[in-house]
Formats: sequence, C-alpha cells, structure tokens
Amino acid sequence: MKESRLTAVLGPTNTGKTFYAIERMCAYKTGIIGFPLRLLAREVYDKLLDIKGKDAIALMTGEERIIPLRPRFWICTVEAMPLNLEVEFVAVDEIQLCTDLERGHVFTDRLLNARGSLETMFLGSENVKKCIQGIIPNISVVKRERFSRLSYSGGKKLSRMLSRSAIVTFSADHVYSIAELIRRQKGGAAVIMGALSPRTRNAQVDLYQNGDVNHLVATDAIGMGLNLDIKHVAFERVSKFDGQKERLLHPNELAQIAGRAGRYLTDGTFGVTGKIKALDEKVIDSIENNKFKDIKFLQWRNSNLNFQDISKLIASLEIRPDNNNFVKCREADDLKVLKALKETTYISESLLSEFEVRLLWQVCQIPDFRKISFADHNNLLAKIFYFLKSNGIIPDDWLKEQVVRLDRIDGDIDTLSKRVAFIRTWTYVSFKSEWLRDSTFWQEETRRIEDRLSDALHERLTQTFVDRRTSVLLKSLKQRENLMAEINDNSEVFVEDQLIGRLEGFSFKLAESASFEEGKALKSTALAVLGPKYKLKSEKLYLSSDTDFTLHNNAEIFWHDSLVGKLVQGKDISSPVVLPVVDNEAGEEILEKIKRRLCLFIERIIESNFEPLINMKKDESITGLTKGVAFQLFEELGVIPRNKISEDIKALDQTSRSLLRKHGIRFGQYTIFHHLMLKPAATRMRLILWSVFTNQLQVPEAPPAGLVTIPHVSNASKDYYAKAGYRLTGKRAIRIDMLERLADLIRLQDALKGFEASVDMLSITGLTLEQF
Repeated sequence: MKESRLTAVLGPTNTGKTFYAIERMCAYKTGIIGFPLRLLAREVYDKLLDIKGKDAIALMTGEERIIPLRPRFWICTVEAMPLNLEVEFVAVDEIQLCTDLERGHVFTDRLLNARGSLETMFLGSENVKKCIQGIIPNISVVKRERFSRLSYSGGKKLSRMLSRSAIVTFSADHVYSIAELIRRQKGGAAVIMGALSPRTRNAQVDLYQNGDVNHLVATDAIGMGLNLDIKHVAFERVSKFDGQKERLLHPNELAQIAGRAGRYLTDGTFGVTGKIKALDEKVIDSIENNKFKDIKFLQWRNSNLNFQDISKLIASLEIRPDNNNFVKCREADDLKVLKALKETTYISESLLSEFEVRLLWQVCQIPDFRKISFADHNNLLAKIFYFLKSNGIIPDDWLKEQVVRLDRIDGDIDTLSKRVAFIRTWTYVSFKSEWLRDSTFWQEETRRIEDRLSDALHERLTQTFVDRRTSVLLKSLKQRENLMAEINDNSEVFVEDQLIGRLEGFSFKLAESASFEEGKALKSTALAVLGPKYKLKSEKLYLSSDTDFTLHNNAEIFWHDSLVGKLVQGKDISSPVVLPVVDNEAGEEILEKIKRRLCLFIERIIESNFEPLINMKKDESITGLTKGVAFQLFEELGVIPRNKISEDIKALDQTSRSLLRKHGIRFGQYTIFHHLMLKPAATRMRLILWSVFTNQLQVPEAPPAGLVTIPHVSNASKDYYAKAGYRLTGKRAIRIDMLERLADLIRLQDALKGFEASVDMLSITGLTLEQF
C-alpha cells in the first residue's frame, strides 16, 4: 500500500478534532472513521446521513451493521473497522485509548495497521504525542487549542448542584442512586451509561438536551466525544474498577470527562460533589492547563496469528512485543475463553482443522455483554461453536428459543437492562451471515426486540428518575408563549395536563407533592400562565357586591370561598389596614384594584355597624367636654366601663348628658354604652376590630345572640368581656344592659340584711334561683 499522509491531531476536549476529521473525510471519495463507542459512532452516522445520504454511509459496530449496496464512507467502532477495504481516508478517534487495559491493544493495532491511501489521521490527547512519534517517526503532529476555558469551581452538594450539570460516577448502582436523589431534590435527571443501547441513550440525551430535565447522571461514557449542553461537570467518584481492581483516575482521564463542560465558545466548570474531598491542586492545574505526563507505553497484542492449531494460536497471542514503546496487554476475555474451550472434551486439538481454529477464534470474540459469569459465557460460546462445527450453522429453533424469551417489556430497570444486554449478544451473532440460515431475518428480529426493550427501558428510566410534572414545567419555562394552562371547577391549575397546584383567590398554592427545590419552577410556571386569569378574576372581584364578601372572626376577608385579604393594625381601632392576599407577581395594578375594593367593603361594614357612633362624632353641636366623652365612646366602639371615664362623666351637666342621650348613649352604674352597639353584628365587629388593633391572634367569638348571661370563658381576657358587652361576675358574665336593670332592682332592696331574688330578677338574668 502506498504510504499515505500521516497526521496526529492532538489536543484537549472541545477543540473540534472529531468535527475536523469528519470534514476531512467528506472531502475524499471514500473513508473510514473508528470511534471508541457504539453510541458515538451512531451519533456521527445519523449526522452524516443528512449530509451524504443513506446510500453513501455504512454503520459498522459489534452489534449493529447498516451497509448499503455501495457505501463510500464507513462509520465504525474501532474494533469493527474493516481493515481489508482500500479507502482514501482513515481516522481513529481517541487514540490515547491505546493505553486502556482492556481495549488498548485494539487501538494500538489500528495505529500500526489502519491506513488510508491518501490520508490517515489519529485524534487524541496531547500526552500520547511522544509515544506515537517514537513508533511512527514521519507522522505530522497538529496541536489544537481548546475553544473555551475550563476551570475548577470546588465542591457542591447535590442539593446545590447548578442547572445544566452532569454528575459523573462509575457504576450503574451509583448512577441510579444519584439520579433518584436528584429526582427528589431537583425534579429529575437523565441517565447515560455506555451499556445503554443507542436508542435508549439518544432518548435520554434528548430528555436533557430538550430541557425536560436540567441534570445528567452519567458514567465516563460522556467523556468520549458526546457533545452535550453541559455547563458543569461534578465528580461523585474519582476512582473506578478497571476490571481487576479499584484505582484512582489519572488526571488526563479526569480531564477527558471534565472537558464535556463548556462546549465550543462557552466556558465550563468542573468540581466534585460533597461526598468526596476537593481535587489536589496539581490535578486541578493539569486539567485547567492541559498539562499531563507523557504516555510511555501502549498496550499491544500480536495481530499476526497462527491458526494451525489451538496451542499455536494461543502462543501467537501471547508473544511479547519487541518495541520499547509497547507493553503486552493483560489477558483479554477472548483469550481466556479460548484457553477454557481448549480444555473441553469435544474440542480436540488434533481434530480441528485450520478453518475450525479460525472459526473457534471468531466465536471466542463474541463480547460478553451479559456479564453473568465467566463460566456462563464460556458455556454459551461452547454451545455456539458446537453447532457451527457440527452443522455449519446455528439452528433456528435453538436461536429462536434464546431470542423469544427476551421479547418482553415487563420488569424493572435492572431486568430490562439485562434483556438489552442479552439481545446485544444475539444482534452481534446475527451479523455473522455465514453462521445463520437467514441472517437478514435475525438481524431484523433482534433489532426489533432491542428497539422495543430500549423504548421500554427509556420509559422506565424516565418514570423512575424524572418527575413528569417538573419535566413539563422546566421545558415549558423556556417556551412561555406556548404554555397551555387550565383551571378546573376545583380551582386546580394544570399546565400541559400536569397538576401544579391550586389558585386560591389570588394566591397560587403549590401542589402538596412539590419539593422545596421544585417549588420555584412550579410557581414561576404558574404565574407565567395565570397572568391573564388574575386580571379577569380581579375584574370580577371589583364588580362584586358586598354580599359576595365575608369578614371572618379571625379578620380574614373571603370573596365567595377564597381568601383575598386580611385586616392588620391601623392608626386607630376603627381604621384597620386592609392587606390583600395576592401574589406579588400578579402585578401592582391588580394588587391595588383588589385593595381598593376590599377597603370599600370594610369601610361599609364598619359604617353599617357603627353608624350611630359616627353620626355622634360628626355632630357639630357637641362641643367641649361633651365632645371629648363622645370621642372616647367612639374609640371604644360604643362600650366603655364607667370607671375609665368617671371623672369626665361627673363633670357633665344635664344638658350635655341629654345631648348624648339623644344619640342613644346610656349612662349606667357600671358601663357607659350605646344600646345599639350591643346588637350581635356590632358586638362581633367590635371584637374583630379590637383583636386586630391589639394584635391578638386568638380572641374568643362573640357570645351567642340572646344570651343574658354566659359561663366564664377560660382563655378570655378581662377586656374581652367589656368588648363583648358583658361584665364578669363570679363564674358567669352578664350583659351590661341587663346588669343595669338588675342593679336598679337590687337598689330597692336592703343589701346589708340580705334579700330573696324576685321573679323579676330571675327573669332579667334568665337564671334559676340556685344559679342566681
């Protein structure tokens, strides 16, 4: 093959390396790009369909192959790259994965052997530069700078996590537990893991990208080129299990993930959650300034294999590298299975032809998507090889039995995830056309089941980790002009068919299930859609008659059944301040309109109950000391104990008293009062105004109408009885007008010698002789 132009395009995340490679490939007639993830390959494939058309683009991954009749461009996972095709352009993304303990040897093989006839390009981080130059001296290196700034922002609790954040951890259990916590505190999260099918992953990404949720919980799968609208990346863990042990991530690995924050020209931040300690200053500096230790060794495995027999194949796989830039990779799963199968009774090394050894090796390379156990995976591959060796194909009946049992969408997230993993095995097998009688049928069937399971898994993830109501609200907040709100007969507010609360009068009450964090979004959404309804409702209130309003004993004002205002202390007892119960967001105009109408209602109810006192106060013929007594009577709303103004009363002459009597004032032995102010309505209003003016939260209700005496009220103050128009005498209180009449009768008796209660006395009080 003619030596092609060799280029290494190196730099941190968000430098446009992948976009540049795609652009370069599209300038050629043919090309292949290998990506580290099936998810990323699928994303690029979908984008190129719109550019080049479906007849020009092929997709090749382990479990997915879409190959038109004459494709010009191949989008692949690195493992699935067809190296036997002659194309003008070849690129391998994330070439620094040559150091990966599990897959590194595959990337190294592509670095050594994948070439385009005109141009070959390797994309990756800058710390692989020296190692690549040591292996390929004539390679041209292009350094690219990050488009935006990436900076460390310290630690934040999950409850304080910023909007448009990704929380990164390294196991499915941790992903699920964090997503559940985010759902409770923030309303919901999308979930991204490498094990998800492209269909489920894309649906979860859309959930986040469309603004249905503002948080993402992911594994390091987001570190491999997935371009998302992420402002902040928070590490919930900085260590992961690498297949053999738990180890700390290297700074360059952390940088690869952190770099998902801030895409293109938008700056991003990274940090940790409250569960782990702050990152070391040296690590922070390395990530922020893209300074990492040079990679010294690449994982390597011999690709020039000997298929004469199993032992020679194993020996060729275990050859050590003779180049100091390489280190022999650890024993991979395919080699482990090969060694295990070699020991089975029916795989006799002496009876296997070279063709059968090659076939056995192909079977050993079926990925262990199911992750049940090595023994189980080994047994499955042994069964498949047995069929292929005996019959040349896998029997349809047996394969149908394996596949049909997976065609179910019941169960929880774990159950569906396992079924997706299981069907991936059979999807992989279905693309081995020489292994099946009708590979096209099985490709379609496994794809149908995978899509069905993927949709069900997405639905279950969304049900579990997203509050549907909050999802609707968060998305709708960005498109307020399109919000659809309804209020039913029970005053329940619905936005996009989601109950968000109740409109009680002019105050929006959150739905009971709303969390504190969710409340802001709920209220903001409600107010965005309730503006017109507030205005219409305020017009109705303003035009309502006084009979539509009620003043409750606790000084709250109701319009029909809705609380719309309350009274608070004013400059004097007869002038309370009306405080509308209206959301501030309803607007000042609506607030003032409601206040004017409520003030008018209160003014009228005060006037109607205390009209005689108001007329007395306005009477210009009342002057001097008499006017002072009249003013005090008005301040006490028509009832005042005589001992409080006894000196003023003594100073009044008969003309002055007569003038006050004309206005209905009675001068009793114990109380000075207006006889109409003892009526039930006036008494109730006096108690309300008194409780408001004295800031008393709990005041007993007015005594029932018609009762002359009442039992002592345990929680009532002495002033309560005077405002209620009663005077406390022993264990009972007597109405003040009846007390004066009783006093008149008693004055005729000899109180010192004692006397017997008369029928008239009992009649006045309404008591029995014993009670009297």
